Amino acid sequence: MAIKDKKKGKLKQKLTDKYRLVVLNENTFEERFSLKLSRLNVFVLGGIFSILLIALTTVLIAFTPIKEYIPGYSSSQLKADAVKLTFEADSLKNKLADLENYTNALRPVLTGEIAPEEVDSIQTEIAQNTINEEMLYASKEDSLFREKIERETRFSILNNSQNKNNIVFFAPLNGSISQNFDANSKHFAVDIIAKTGTPVKATADGTVIFSGWSAETGYTIILKHNNDYISVYKHNGNLLRQQGDFVKSGEVIATVGSTGELTTGPHLHFELWSGGYAVNPTNFIDFK
Repeated sequence: MAIKDKKKGKLKQKLTDKYRLVVLNENTFEERFSLKLSRLNVFVLGGIFSILLIALTTVLIAFTPIKEYIPGYSSSQLKADAVKLTFEADSLKNKLADLENYTNALRPVLTGEIAPEEVDSIQTEIAQNTINEEMLYASKEDSLFREKIERETRFSILNNSQNKNNIVFFAPLNGSISQNFDANSKHFAVDIIAKTGTPVKATADGTVIFSGWSAETGYTIILKHNNDYISVYKHNGNLLRQQGDFVKSGEVIATVGSTGELTTGPHLHFELWSGGYAVNPTNFIDFK
């Protein structure tokens, strides 16, 4: 045991013993440089220098073109050439497929399976069935004509109420009409003259979806009916139903008045809408 401890002590002493490295002028023996070293210091510094050298070499190889000279690494030019050749090969493959299809189509003619007369008839049939794509696009005159027709028929009863005749409308007010329905002037209603305070009735069963005041139309009430119909009553003197109320056909919902900035005297401004389009109420209701 003592011998082993003695050997360890000698090894430690060898590693820690100091040595002096001196650089002298050969002619004058003048000391230029000196450095104290030990075996342990030499091993540590050598290890650190080796690690730094390996790390620097790895960085140079990984992030510089030097790696192209190492076996197993391909150059960037080689990769670009490979991509280019891949695209060219794909193009050649498509061209070869087209050529093969063309050859297969010509083979019956070249081998005599199809007579030239049959070929002419097939080409004639193909030419007759060819569609001129220019004819698929509407001309300027056609577009203007379509726009005119759509504008004229936008508020037509035929387009909006053709299949909705299973609901019966009653006159909300009996009287003479001072202004008729006119879509061109954007008067989507009929104005019915009556005395102030005359009862205004619901034209059909429905729910009150609006009951309130508007600066332009005064006291206004709007009903929602079946089959997507909506009736509007404007310029009323008083409102007798509130939003959310359910009313029956012929039930009094307001009274005639002359409220709002757009009124011209005591009357009822009555509108009827179907599916989001205004329709002429006189086509459904007799106000006399």
